[in-house]
Amino acid sequence: MTTPLHASPVSTDDIVQALTAIVGPQACLTQAPDLKPFVTDYRGLYVGQAAAVVLPNSTQQVSQVMAWCHAHGVVVVPQGGNTSLMGGAVPEAQASSPAVVLNLRRMNQVLAVDTVNDTLTLQAGVTLNAARSAAEDAGRLFPLRIGSEGSCQIGGNISTNAGGTAVLRYGNMRDLVLGVEAVLPDGRIYSGLRGLRKDNTGYDLKQLFIGSEGTLGIVTAAVLKLMPQPTASSVALAAVASPAAAVALLGEAKKTAGQAVTAFELISGPALDLVLGYLGNVKSPFEARHDWMVLIELTSGASAEGLDATLMQVLEAGLDSGLVLDATLAQSGADAQTFWRIREEISDAQTRTGGSIKCDVSVPLSRIAAFIDEATAAVLALEPQTRMIVYGHMGDGNVHFNPLRPADRPAKDYLAAFYEPISRQVDSLAHAAGGSISAEHGVGVAKRDDLSHYKSDVELALMWQIKNALDPQGLLNPGKVLPAPVAAPVVAQA
Repeated sequence: MTTPLHASPVSTDDIVQALTAIVGPQACLTQAPDLKPFVTDYRGLYVGQAAAVVLPNSTQQVSQVMAWCHAHGVVVVPQGGNTSLMGGAVPEAQASSPAVVLNLRRMNQVLAVDTVNDTLTLQAGVTLNAARSAAEDAGRLFPLRIGSEGSCQIGGNISTNAGGTAVLRYGNMRDLVLGVEAVLPDGRIYSGLRGLRKDNTGYDLKQLFIGSEGTLGIVTAAVLKLMPQPTASSVALAAVASPAAAVALLGEAKKTAGQAVTAFELISGPALDLVLGYLGNVKSPFEARHDWMVLIELTSGASAEGLDATLMQVLEAGLDSGLVLDATLAQSGADAQTFWRIREEISDAQTRTGGSIKCDVSVPLSRIAAFIDEATAAVLALEPQTRMIVYGHMGDGNVHFNPLRPADRPAKDYLAAFYEPISRQVDSLAHAAGGSISAEHGVGVAKRDDLSHYKSDVELALMWQIKNALDPQGLLNPGKVLPAPVAAPVVAQA
């Protein structure tokens, strides 16, 4: 098995002329200032090169672009809101041939809301916030919640199998997609916009596109599941004695509140310190400083008073058992928003500060406390002044373990010295605990080569076989997700 080649024999002028004829001159960008935001990733760590950015307005235009590029050997990089943290949505910096970025932001129509079947059909360029609003307008809930919901797009959410803060109750994007429409690398259209919860007619082809980061096809539309709209919520911040205490408190919450437990987010003391300094106008909910906290949210169709009483029961049980050191229950919607703002701004606070090593791992819940303790000890043994920014969706085993440079150390120096050893230590500990080195951020470029250490030869070979079957020329988002291909085994001849 060999890596497909993608050397394009056509010039940039040829590419621009052909694609302009398909999408129109206003939807084919070629000037450097116009290209810059499309070839630079969210964190500014990856900057690529592109001959053009095309902005199709229909599946048919996407199909025509892909068919022409396939026929002429032109690389295409699909892109949604360009909020990837792994460099998965921008072209390569040192490409062997001109690349085209295909951005779906003009395909932003909600096509249908079915409140009997509880489905939402929409184009891939609809932002997550717009999708949630469309569901809410119909008296329903689309439960995916992530910090970038104002700019990320549904197509990107699908292609990265987005997770977020409500996975504990509703699952990740893979659990919320009933059907997809996708354009294949050669321009053919896979039409699978079916709102069925049961369909056993062979392979579930939509699953190929969910989580494949645009390497197998370009999602152009989808049918999503809708849920009943909760009528009440209750939110609290609780200081806990340790990650192990947080796990035990989650068990208490599940026992007491059942399916009402919607979110259970872990926040380390240094993470709270960082975000409070970043926000400036928000005070700590606690009088004393604590090493660990959890943000708990319950939602249901019951009364707000009843939900508050249930959450208070959970917190009181935690206080009585010593799991909880202090707690504050949101007394209003504004309080709840403040609590959530603290949690959601941790990522941006790190980006502004610079110098964090983003390890997005998942570990079985039964082993997550031991993993956090072991990984913390390993990092501090390398650099004792590292600020341990540890937070994330503890309820589903996903921890954003992001060691941050000491306050007096330049980001460049810290990353140069510790990025590789810390990433390898943390990922190895997660893997040893039966976990994954990428829980919800995907692989992109940042984690691509690491897969060689944590995936078996069989897994990697199978992924390459699928890639080669759908994209034999290697033209669709090359250099992402897949490490160097595994050599085929040599079979001895009798």
